[in-house]
Amino acid sequence: MKAALLQLTSSDEPQANLPVTCDLIARAVDKGAGFVLMPEVANCVSQNRAHQEAVLQTEADDITLAGMRAAAKQHAIWLSVGSLALKTNDPDGRFANRSFVIDPTGQIVARYDKIHMFDVTVSDTESYRESAGYRPGDRAVVTHTPFGTLGLSICYDVRFAYLYRALAQAGADIMLVPSAFSPVTGAAHWEALLRARAIETGSYVLAAAQSGYHPSAGTSRQTYGHSMAISPWGEVLADAEDGCDMVMVDLDPSVVAQSRQRIAALTHDRRFEGP
Repeated sequence: MKAALLQLTSSDEPQANLPVTCDLIARAVDKGAGFVLMPEVANCVSQNRAHQEAVLQTEADDITLAGMRAAAKQHAIWLSVGSLALKTNDPDGRFANRSFVIDPTGQIVARYDKIHMFDVTVSDTESYRESAGYRPGDRAVVTHTPFGTLGLSICYDVRFAYLYRALAQAGADIMLVPSAFSPVTGAAHWEALLRARAIETGSYVLAAAQSGYHPSAGTSRQTYGHSMAISPWGEVLADAEDGCDMVMVDLDPSVVAQSRQRIAALTHDRRFEGP
């Protein structure tokens, strides 16, 4: 299977982002992609709660999700909608950061709500409190495809190795890490974390990312880019850096089997007492 990782610079206007994404999907298909992956919050990159309230929609009404389902069906491809910011019916009004996998008929075959919230202080001038606007998920998700079993995750999840071990032991051999990584933490940790998750689980890691300066009605945001594909042996197969709109990679299930046979760490768990 040939996979295309899209690298977007989404604004905070879903209606403006949709045609850009659809155009990239069409270009990826023209290059032979049968599996297309999008980054985190592909519909709206924003930290302005009031603006989000004005432009975000529920899953049932979301124009980006509808457009992606139509695109998957039109091109007969598998599509990872890295994540969308969506309104929910939560009493406190928080949104969902939700990933979708769509099959070639346009049907949603998996949903995953981001579990780990990005509540960090990177520096005196850069801090995030994702949990203030988004409610965390509580369920890990795998889904089967003809080319492998996908393990779903989103961005900050990548720092929690136990999630990926659980996904791999549930059958996942392709880990998805759609992201909107901070430039500071991206430069320091992005590649190392992705390679570690691949090595630990003997899985492909596919990480489509947001990149660049994002137009916004509120506080502008910059993201790191460097959409990456990592082999089950931990090799960087593709890196979009910060100026490319997509990268392509061929997925070979036999490489997963070979890596897991060489180092069968997923079968070597031992129970132990806590410190």
